[in-house]
Amino acid sequence: MSKSKSKRNQKDLRGLDGIYILKIVMYLVVGSQWVRFVDGGQTIQIPFPIGLILGGFFAMHEHFRIDRKIEFAILIIASFIGFWTQNGFIIQILK
Repeated sequence: MSKSKSKRNQKDLRGLDGIYILKIVMYLVVGSQWVRFVDGGQTIQIPFPIGLILGGFFAMHEHFRIDRKIEFAILIIASFIGFWTQNGFIIQILK
């Protein structure tokens, strides 16, 4: 009987690995999103880290937690990558 329990536990662990990878990818994608407000002449640019805020809210209120410290670290790294690669939305303010 212990053999069947161990097989069931191994199947459950494989499912958790997929969820773990999916959550890390989701935090990378969400955390890299920025909203940039640009004036008409594109001389002034104000970036706003919308992905970091949404990802932080999701990390605080999710049901299946990995580890909050890891989630926040991934969000911060993704937000820096998104800032330098110019990921996200650009809202142009006309003058």
